[in-house]
Amino acid sequence: MTISIASFAVFAASQVGTPGPANMALLTTGASYGFRAALPFVAGVVLGKQLVIWPVGFGIMGLASVAPWIFEVLKYVSAAYIIWLAWKVIHLRLSAAGPASTTPGFIAGLIVHPLNPKAWAMIIAGFTSFVTPNTDPLIATASIGGILMATQLFFHPLWALAGDRIARSLAGTAAEPYLMYSLAFLTVASVLFVLFGGGI
Repeated sequence: MTISIASFAVFAASQVGTPGPANMALLTTGASYGFRAALPFVAGVVLGKQLVIWPVGFGIMGLASVAPWIFEVLKYVSAAYIIWLAWKVIHLRLSAAGPASTTPGFIAGLIVHPLNPKAWAMIIAGFTSFVTPNTDPLIATASIGGILMATQLFFHPLWALAGDRIARSLAGTAAEPYLMYSLAFLTVASVLFVLFGGGI
């Protein structure tokens, strides 16, 4: 009954800290609305991963063998949602940002990871690669969940802050529209890579 805590922590950092659909959504939200306004969205993204971790830890994996089509559907629902987030910012201009009510909030962030195939793949890999089969499900799930939350609390705000800082330097300039198109493109590209490029 063991959990490879240190190894999983390194794995988690390598996954949570690198570009993917969630981080590109965080970068784009920070750039579009500012770091402070993006914080509820960041909090939702962090907690949303727990909505995947705990069901997986307590046996939803059995569903994959019974109804694998559910996970295929999830991939395309995820793609549609993340692309929709990207579409919202294409025509947004930082110098004329909309009211706070238009900023993606906690609930919008909460559903990012449950719809994110990279998150599902990473969490499944965590349980299958770093936890021995006879480990107590509660201990295993709490360990995986705690490490991932700590990693997210470090990296996710940094992605939103990076977007904010990039945007501040370009707001109101001729380069601003190109920034927004680039962020939207990178967000969509990250989704397509996860869907069709393979890997976690």
